[in-house]
Parts: sequence; structure tokens; C-alpha cells
Amino acid sequence: MQVIRYPEKSDWKDIIARPTFETASLESIVSNILDDVKLNGDAALRHYTAKFDKAEIENFAVSVSEFEEAENLISGELKAAILHAEENLEIFHRSHIEKPERIETTPGVVCWRESRAIERVGLYIPGGSAPLFSTVLMLAIPARIAGCGEIVLCSPPDSTGKIHPAILFAAQVCGATKVFKVGGVQAIAAMAYGTETVPQVYKIFGPGNQFVTAAKQMVAREGIALDMPAGPSEVAILADDTAVPAFVAADLLSQAEHGADSQVLFVTTEEKIIEPVLRELESQLNRLPRRDLTTQALENSRAVLVKNTDEAIELLNEYAPEHLILACQNDEGIAAKVVNAGSVFLGNYSCESAGDYASGTNHTLPTNGAARTFSGVSVDSFVKKITFQKLSAEGIKNLGATIETMAAAEGLEAHKNAVTLRLKELGRKAAV
Repeated sequence: MQVIRYPEKSDWKDIIARPTFETASLESIVSNILDDVKLNGDAALRHYTAKFDKAEIENFAVSVSEFEEAENLISGELKAAILHAEENLEIFHRSHIEKPERIETTPGVVCWRESRAIERVGLYIPGGSAPLFSTVLMLAIPARIAGCGEIVLCSPPDSTGKIHPAILFAAQVCGATKVFKVGGVQAIAAMAYGTETVPQVYKIFGPGNQFVTAAKQMVAREGIALDMPAGPSEVAILADDTAVPAFVAADLLSQAEHGADSQVLFVTTEEKIIEPVLRELESQLNRLPRRDLTTQALENSRAVLVKNTDEAIELLNEYAPEHLILACQNDEGIAAKVVNAGSVFLGNYSCESAGDYASGTNHTLPTNGAARTFSGVSVDSFVKKITFQKLSAEGIKNLGATIETMAAAEGLEAHKNAVTLRLKELGRKAAV
């Protein structure tokens, strides 16, 4: 990890730059797979599943017996943990359901807004070196609470043609309605276009590698909605002299271990904490099974010493991290100044892992600076907001002249006439 002391503001852009990757050849590969699945459906899915996952799949849909087998394969301890996390996520996300409130803007003019669930959504759950069954909870629970009629889940099989049992157990617990053994770009294509087996969805959610991310971005150009721009995982930590170096190092490593393309940023106002944190990083890193990947991520990462807390927050808001940990005094006061972050963790005991798994908040968050304009996944991500208005006779009389004047000023005579006719009709009735 590179250490930078008291940088000039002109150097911040380089300090907070994310790792960059060559994408031209990647997009060409992804485009070919998308086109093939669009044209050849399930046949293309079988071809790419055999090529990339080394699995021969005849029926992509997960059967009842496979769900039962998965439940028997995982320990009671893990089942209990998943159910505990599910309960907390349910409590937190259900609190975000909005009740329609009718507002009378002018006497006789009532307006309100209601949520309607997206009818069919697609959830992508990575497998690979870390089967992210926790992501099933983060996506399927708010989708279920929102009332989505069809929740389609895709996840890559292993070489025996099976999805990790914890993913299947979580999918069943959280209400996924259809689960398919297909991963990678081909899964995104299947959900975007539909195949003989996999239904087309209206919005796609979930993380993935560079290929999956590119596929999501490319199908979005064709009108498929996405959860948010997604990239490699990241965390930023602001620590002062009240922080515990071992905790800071552990949190940095918890994100760095996601992969070589992840990034962590350690910002502090205290020179004396830097060396203890770096020593802890080295000590803890040596004990990690994913040490090689984590080491590569740390090469993309920086420790930055700044003059004061205000400068630290300014730098962090510019960085707009996916996860932000405030391991310092007056954490809630400092948190009030945070304007760009996916999720914020306050105090020495609020480890980022809590949000990743079981505190109740969602871990599907904007990365790569997208937190400047995007929120993390929530119940709102699975609904549309539809506005309603009802005008009584009194209402159109009270508002009519305003509408007529504005329509005439824009040269839209038919708009004006729609009001004028109603006002004339009311005038005739009043004269009778």
C-alpha cells in the first residue's frame, strides 16, 4: 500500500483514481456472446456453460429435488445464520414501504403517488471463487417486499452442473420464483432477451466480474434497466487516534480480498496510526487463504495522511466510496458531512462485514464513484412511482385559467381547448 503524506489538492485526482482496464477486446467478446444467445437461445447457453463452467447442462431450471438436496448439504449453523440475516434485512427493508399521501394542491385538485412493483426482475448471483449467497438475500428480499410477481435468479453451476447449496437455500428462503443454472455473460443475455427456458426480465440486478459488468452495460443500451453502474468492490476508512489499528487493517483486507481489481483507501489525520495499521495489514495478510489476490488489490490502494478532518471528508466525498468507515471520535457529527457514499459505518465496532451480511442494510452498492449520483439497492429499486391526480368541478374552475394561459403561451391550442371545453360545460350547467 502506497503511503502519501499531506498531498496537495491538485494531486487528489490521481490519489483517488480507480484501477483501469483495457475494455475494447472485452466488449468484442461480450458482444459476440450476447448476439449468440439472442439468436440461438438455450443452445447458446449450453455451449457457453460447457466452455466456461465445464458443465454439461440439459435442463437449466433448478428442480424441487435439487432444492431439497441443497438444504440437506448445508449445516444447521449456516441455515440459522442465513435466517437471522434474512430477518434483519426484512425488518430494515420493510420499513421503507411508503404509504400514499393525498395532497390537495388547490381546492378541488388532489394529487398523490403510489408504488407499483416491477413485474419481472432478474437477479445475477456470482459463483466462482466466492459463492455470494449473501447477495441472494440483498436482492431477493427487497424484490419480494416490493411485490415483484416474478423473481428470476441465475447463478453459474460448478463442473458437476450444481449451484452452490447455500445459494439455493437462500433463494428458496427469500422467495426467488425461478432459479437457473447459468452464469456469466450468457446469463445476462438470457435474462435480457429471453430464451426457450429463461424468461425475459424488465430489470437486471447483481454484481459480477468485468465481463458480466460489460454485458449489463451493453444490454442497457438496448433498453434493459439495470440496478446501477457496478465495478470492483472498494472501501474507504477515515481513522483518527481513537481507531484500533487491528480493526482498520481487518476492514481494509475484508474488501481487498474480493479480487485483484478491488481497491481500498485509508485516510487519517494522525501520523502515529499509519505504521501500526501497516504492520497489522502485513500480519493479517499472511494468514489469509486469498493472500495472492488480496496482495494485488493492495497494490492499487493508498494510505493518505491529511491535515484535518474537514480535509479528509472533502477528499472522501470526492472519492465517493462504495463503503465508508468512520473509525473516529464524533463519528455521527462527521457522518453528517458525508454526501457521497454507498453505505457508511460509524465507530470502531461497525465493521463493513456487518453490512455485507446481516445488519439489515443492503450490500449491493454503487462503486467506482457512482455514489455521487446513485443509491444502493432498496425496495425502491424494484418499484416504479406512479403519480395520480383527481380534479373536481371546483378544481378545474380554480386551476383552469392558469392552465389556459400557460398552454396559450406555449402555442399548444389543443391543450388549452381541453380546459376551455370543460369550463364552458360547467358554465352552461350553472346557467340552467
